[in-house]
Amino acid sequence: MHLRFITAVSVAALMAGSAQAEMVLHVLHTNDLHSRIEPINKYDSTCDAEAVDAGECFGGVARVAHKVHELREQIRADGGNVIVLDAGDQYQGSLFYTTYKGADVVEFMTAIGYDAMAVGNHEFDDGPEGLALLADGVGFPVISGNLDLSMSSVLKEKIGDVAVLDVGGNRIGVVSALAMDTPETSSPGADVIFKDDIESLRAGVAKLEEAGVNKIIALTHVGYQRDQKFAGEVEGIDAVIGGHSHSLLGDMDGAEGPYPTMVAGPAGVEVPVAQAYAYSKYLGHLILTFDDDGTLLKAEGQPVLLDNSVPEDSEIAGRVKEMAAPIQELRQKVVAEAGAMIDGDRANCRARECQMGVLVADAMLDRVKDQGVSIAITNGGGLRASIDSGPVTMGEVYTVLPFQNTLATFELSGADIVSALENGASQYEEVAGRFSQVAGLQYSVDPAAEAGQRISDVRVRKDGEWAAIEPETVYGVVSNNYMRSGGDGYAIFASNARNAYDYGPDLAEVLADYLSGQQAYEPYLDGRITVK
Repeated sequence: MHLRFITAVSVAALMAGSAQAEMVLHVLHTNDLHSRIEPINKYDSTCDAEAVDAGECFGGVARVAHKVHELREQIRADGGNVIVLDAGDQYQGSLFYTTYKGADVVEFMTAIGYDAMAVGNHEFDDGPEGLALLADGVGFPVISGNLDLSMSSVLKEKIGDVAVLDVGGNRIGVVSALAMDTPETSSPGADVIFKDDIESLRAGVAKLEEAGVNKIIALTHVGYQRDQKFAGEVEGIDAVIGGHSHSLLGDMDGAEGPYPTMVAGPAGVEVPVAQAYAYSKYLGHLILTFDDDGTLLKAEGQPVLLDNSVPEDSEIAGRVKEMAAPIQELRQKVVAEAGAMIDGDRANCRARECQMGVLVADAMLDRVKDQGVSIAITNGGGLRASIDSGPVTMGEVYTVLPFQNTLATFELSGADIVSALENGASQYEEVAGRFSQVAGLQYSVDPAAEAGQRISDVRVRKDGEWAAIEPETVYGVVSNNYMRSGGDGYAIFASNARNAYDYGPDLAEVLADYLSGQQAYEPYLDGRITVK
């Protein structure tokens, strides 16, 4: 049974049809909102007034709030049980985060009424202090089972390993795990120690079972593929609600898999895995039916598309508008014109040459071309949105590049540049953000080859022509300060860079300046990256 839009009638029918069951639990869930406090357009950027008037917007916290409140009331009115979960990465992605640094997230998650949240990697983008603000501010548990925080004076005793929710007289256990490469993708600091995710989940399950809890959900921020591994290997988990990979699941076009994805578990039962894309566009709705002993009998549901047909909660919408006022002037400043849509789609920029990668890398290289720099390398995961055709505002630029990274220049040998490109392709099958977008450089990538042996045909400009990169030659490189410090696995930038300067202008300002110097930017691809 697929339920795209759950009505009071269908909820009542479902409850009646499961009268023999001990418990039916409705799990409403979000993941990877990435500071999309306001509604978004079809490119996952903040909706402008024209799109709002045309009814072409999705999501935003006011729309999430309305649908959560509506479904919760319907389910409870029928005597059902409901919890609301978030699988991490509420932080980072719009000028709301740049301006309010999580205080907005605390306010709106509280208003929506979440019951628990998993820590996402971007909750560490302002260090442990940023996560502490969230954990201190909300009234529900924020958890991550594979973090050892005993050495952290900032986070110790603020982040739990498990949570137990009292739902209609039933106890629902929640275990959690965070992506192991978070030290490479964010800034947790040396005092936050990561433990093995699978062993941590097993320990969490054992802890809950010892306490007599027999219905356990894994709320994770590791990605769709890793979630399926959890479901297949960690005994005692009844369902996995995940995030991190921004996976769209369901029966709609473009979905990565079914919602839920059923995985054969270690105890011979199927375990549902669910995720609800990203950016507040969908609200996941997973329905779990348990017997008297806590055994999962059935899992069904479908994400709810939060399009213009879903009203906004008027009180929260008013508060969003109030908080947006101080940043409107900056956001509305038109800096350029785009002759066509500039594609920054996540799936493209993390796997192949993409238009936004070309643009950003070109802009970086143009800024420092008179400093002896001939190569630009930037991470596809740092590109967070597309830009529509027509006027380009500063708000759109900041949505594409929200991390406040600065331009970093340094010198690196040809051999080390090839090693850096190998790192970029090392997690290709996971669509990882470390994938290298480049300028002043050409290369080929073979996803089928072993990691570390995927890059070939690396070429640079020499005397106006493309020529094979020379391993011993030292080249001038421009990247961003996050990658230069080893972020996204670019440890070789941190260890081997010479004459590094990490304090250049903000990358978003570099892009805005580059665009403003052109009549109307026409996006393009020129074959600088070849996927075999």
